[in-house]
Amino acid sequence: MFEGSYEVASGERKGLAFASQGLRILPPAVPSKVIGVGWNFPAHIDEMVARLPKDAPSSVPEEPIIFLKPPSSLIGHGDAIVYPREATKVEHEGELCLVIGRALRRATADEARDAVLGWTCGNDVTERDMQRRDRQWWRAKGFDTFAAVGPYLDTEPPDPDARIRTLVNGTVRQEGRVCDMIRDPFTIVSFVSQAMTLLPGDLLMLGTPPGVGELHPGDSVVVDIDGLEPLQNPVVAEE
Repeated sequence: MFEGSYEVASGERKGLAFASQGLRILPPAVPSKVIGVGWNFPAHIDEMVARLPKDAPSSVPEEPIIFLKPPSSLIGHGDAIVYPREATKVEHEGELCLVIGRALRRATADEARDAVLGWTCGNDVTERDMQRRDRQWWRAKGFDTFAAVGPYLDTEPPDPDARIRTLVNGTVRQEGRVCDMIRDPFTIVSFVSQAMTLLPGDLLMLGTPPGVGELHPGDSVVVDIDGLEPLQNPVVAEE
């Protein structure tokens, strides 16, 4: 059951209950932009460098690698990740996400901390062959349904030791901890705000731990972060 409450004129709260089978859980934010962070876990850098040409840069970047996913790519808990007809290698990237609660411009890390509305799970789905060929990420990370987020927004941040795990068909594929991040969430928010105004509802996906791997139609993928409700999505082929 889904439980909620409402307040009547007297101030008294009354309970509500709905059968969960009759509900669709929408994404926990309506962002003007979805912002992703690349290469924010050392072990993920190692696994991605192993796929690059030998002469490619292999060190930790001096500044965060930031990219945008369109709001049209956003889906919620239980919605299907659609495997595009053109795709040849779609991969999962389970991540911790945050939602901005008030407008920010040129914020400090402390100001960024105060402006976070809440935390949730996310899956930065990526078409890896297109990412490699295009040498930019708008298409590989921008397909409809490639930003799965939810199910709920928690106002308390996860513990630094909280595990971030991605499971495909019940098997753990990715695992890391929040404290493994090269740059903490508030430093990332501050960095982004130096270039663009962050608006209430904007969503930041904070980087993925090692273990990224392929998804196929028929799979079920779960992003499970300690202290947050897990995000689950099926994978289906585009009709």
